[in-house]
Amino acid sequence: MTAVDDSSGLSRTTSASSEVTSDHSASAEAASEASAFPRRFALTQRFSLGVPRRFGVSPDGHRVLFTRTGGGSDPVSRLWLYEDGAERMIVDPASLGGEPDSKGLVPEAERARRERAREHATGVVAYATDAAARVVAFALSGALWAVRTDGGAPFPVPAAGPAVDPRPSPDGRYVAYVTGGALHVVGLEDGKDRQLAAPEGPDVAYGLPEYVASESMGRTRGYWWAPDSRRILVARVDTSHVARRYISDPAHPEQAPRAVPYPSAGTANADVSLHIVAVDGSEAPQVEVGWDRAAYEYLVSAAWDGHGPLVGVQSRDQRTLRTLAVDEATGATEVLHERTDAAWVEIVPGTPARTASGALVLPEDTPGTRHLRVGGSTVTPSGLQVREVVAVVGEEVWFTASEEPTTTHVWRWGPEDGVRRLSGQPGVFTAVVGGGTVVLTGLTPDGPVADVHERGQDAPSGSIASLGEDPVVTPRPEHLVLGERELRGALYLPSWYDRDGGGKLPVLLCPYGGPSVQVAIQAREWFVCVAQWFAEEGFAVLLADGRGTPGRGPAWEKTVHGDQLTPVLEDQVDALHAAAARFPCLDLTRVAIRGWSFGGFLSAAAVLHRPDVFHAAVAGAAPTDQRLYDTHWKERYLGHPQETPDHYTRSSLVGSGHLLRRPLLLVQGLSDDNVAPAHTLRFSAELLAAGKRHSVLPLPGAGHSVGDPAVRENLLRFERDFLREALGKA
Repeated sequence: MTAVDDSSGLSRTTSASSEVTSDHSASAEAASEASAFPRRFALTQRFSLGVPRRFGVSPDGHRVLFTRTGGGSDPVSRLWLYEDGAERMIVDPASLGGEPDSKGLVPEAERARRERAREHATGVVAYATDAAARVVAFALSGALWAVRTDGGAPFPVPAAGPAVDPRPSPDGRYVAYVTGGALHVVGLEDGKDRQLAAPEGPDVAYGLPEYVASESMGRTRGYWWAPDSRRILVARVDTSHVARRYISDPAHPEQAPRAVPYPSAGTANADVSLHIVAVDGSEAPQVEVGWDRAAYEYLVSAAWDGHGPLVGVQSRDQRTLRTLAVDEATGATEVLHERTDAAWVEIVPGTPARTASGALVLPEDTPGTRHLRVGGSTVTPSGLQVREVVAVVGEEVWFTASEEPTTTHVWRWGPEDGVRRLSGQPGVFTAVVGGGTVVLTGLTPDGPVADVHERGQDAPSGSIASLGEDPVVTPRPEHLVLGERELRGALYLPSWYDRDGGGKLPVLLCPYGGPSVQVAIQAREWFVCVAQWFAEEGFAVLLADGRGTPGRGPAWEKTVHGDQLTPVLEDQVDALHAAAARFPCLDLTRVAIRGWSFGGFLSAAAVLHRPDVFHAAVAGAAPTDQRLYDTHWKERYLGHPQETPDHYTRSSLVGSGHLLRRPLLLVQGLSDDNVAPAHTLRFSAELLAAGKRHSVLPLPGAGHSVGDPAVRENLLRFERDFLREALGKA
């Protein structure tokens, strides 16, 4: 059986029994759209450009801030204000002479922050406001800027060096920022700059998160203002004991490699402490926050509300997470709450938090449900899986949760009327809240939405426009519940396919399969569009979420504790067979699998361990040796490698290269500081030593996500052609 590309870009085979055919007159439009998809996918940065995001609402509910690029192929992000039902741009980077970063002026710390956030836009990609949302601070190419939302042009703010993560004080008088690892504050009226905390050595920094905080914990900040604007709670990070990785671009040997402190599983973490510093120098210059850092070395969260600083710390084995109240005068701490779990304590974004009266807002896990607790009471019903706390306003709590794993909705709890769902249509939603205004944002099956609701109104009073492009292929999922474990899946078939007489289709699985990510969702995410494109190219594409993925309760998530391979791979096989039993058009003699990151690991594992099921694989940025991944993320699931080495052996691909007997394409960004190129290069060397044919596609200059549009565009086509050829020989 040989694969043949016809002029429309669709795939046909010369085998009469399994031939995939199409009527060219009926499929011409679909073929044209499919041909255009990779380029549009790349130029729109996966259809994210032009979509509003990073919303903020003023406490009085009158002003909504957000960022948005100028259109679907414009990578420059601007700052916008929505007020009185109308939008206006308040910062255009082009008028300020900053970014895109053609001169390499973006500080290295800001580049690292953007890599952790998978941010590929330029311009105003982050901002912060004072308490009233009247003063906005942002950085462009390291220069510090501010703008007032009540009118006037943006104005430069003097800074001691390239500024990272600027944040106005709650009263709007100052802007704090980090430069050279030091925390500074500058007065907006007098321009006087003060250094509040200076690094004691080259491996120390104040005010920025360490690697595992931003990559694996979800803590993207390193300092927090006191509500009275007199003090700042700041993290001190010492990486002197952390092993270094040296990231280089082999395509540019004239450039020196950059050293990245990276704590791989079982090695030393950064030493993180917290300090309270005075802004005006009239008080003690620095107070250290005291807790048992040897027992609780992870700083998971921090905040400063009307009751004082509130901190979350976690043990190295992640089985205990404590919520601490901090005495702002002495730095002494009091344990307010302790969560424990025999496997690990899941970090729920937005928690811990406190209501105006001081009631703690925390998650509470039972085997089947992740609840929400306010004070001493559980406020959510069984089966409603809490995902994130997005706001606490007065005594009310706003959160996201799932009744059904394929959707995520916004809910509000209040002491008077209990729990109420706010988002209506299917999709994946979140919210920002201020005063009487709620902005519901998210993705529906038809695309992004950003609706503005006033208090008590079910219908939106307005909406914020998306300037993003619609995908040139229209996703056509069939959402499925598959097998004994009721796996959630979605099947994508070609729009031109005749189910009654079209013959069998080769099958392509596109999983992620790991923690924190779902792919079988009722929303038009970029990977859904990619699935439909592969379908238009002649595949039946199956997306399935198995054990270990979120949205189905703690017990479901923790079935992978100690083994991140066996149950995950079993669920993909079960989903495939259950789907094939319902859809006879799926050709189980031609099955491929592709994925990135954990999905790449799963794809490579599939052809190694189940060649009876999978006939070809594309594995991008695959963590082949779990010992090389970071401490917080990997030890959460597999424990400490010195204590549970069998968990790492069982869940790694290294040592199994001799099993390969199917076509395998390994893709790797050579500047990836998350899944290091060593994963792919060492595994390729093992395959070669075992005499196993395979292909390696290196991507010079690419990080963990591919930013270059030309590379992103042609990578899709390269994968398609590789899989076609491989399945043509199956």
